[in-house]
Amino acid sequence: MRLYKTLRGNLLEEDGKYYLLDLDWDELINRDHLHGWLSTVRAQSKELPAGSAAGWIAEDALAPIGEQEVWAAGVTYLRSRDARMEESKESGASYFYDKVYEAERPELFFKALPHRVAAPGKEVYIRRDSSWDVPEPELALFINSNGLIQGYTIGNDMSSRSIEGENPLYLPQAKMYEMSASLGPCLYVPEKPVPSTTTIRMSITRAGKEMYSGSVEIARMRRSLPELASWLFREFDFPHGCFLMTGTCLVPSNDFTLHEKDRVEIGIEGIGVLVNTIAYKPTNR
Repeated sequence: MRLYKTLRGNLLEEDGKYYLLDLDWDELINRDHLHGWLSTVRAQSKELPAGSAAGWIAEDALAPIGEQEVWAAGVTYLRSRDARMEESKESGASYFYDKVYEAERPELFFKALPHRVAAPGKEVYIRRDSSWDVPEPELALFINSNGLIQGYTIGNDMSSRSIEGENPLYLPQAKMYEMSASLGPCLYVPEKPVPSTTTIRMSITRAGKEMYSGSVEIARMRRSLPELASWLFREFDFPHGCFLMTGTCLVPSNDFTLHEKDRVEIGIEGIGVLVNTIAYKPTNR
């Protein structure tokens, strides 16, 4: 099952059929046994013509988030560890990333409030004071207020590698700024947890030319998804649940940086494809 949030209403899609759900988004998703509950709600909901519902999604899609915070996990893949060590050599801090990769405690950090999360098809920003910027394609978990993983979506965790590489204490500025994250295109609610063979893929195109392409299975993640969720909920309460991006393994080469109007496509099996374009934050505000 897939839940879509749009300007015209919330949609449930299953087997190519779409149903209009007359419920507030937070009330809709923040439940235990979400998949089973949706099966019951579907039978009581109005079915929409497939073409009409697809139009809602294409024209009026919103990020599948309500009042939830977005958090992220770092250095969960070996490739991410290596990339962070490379970018921080000059600052002398490279060994920190090796230590956190091997440590019992994961790296978890706050990423974004809902109003700083870009919708599918919309712009994500790069910083003007950064010289090295990349998207980070990630499986994102929806964890309900009881700490249980109930769904999945695609996350784009925008990152300034030049700022983080200068000093690891600059992580908040490298990761947290206006439109530094995107979620979508839907909230995927399967009957069972996603398999470890689930593949994440990303491509970056510039003026129609492919600049980067890669894919990876989440099985290469060092930590389990329930493990990451449990660490986040140790000392936090999330009344509406939260989203947790789980780290990346797809890292462009060190000579690559994003440009304005680049197109980033991130696909995850079962969920779909999240597309964003790159821009700078407007200055006339």
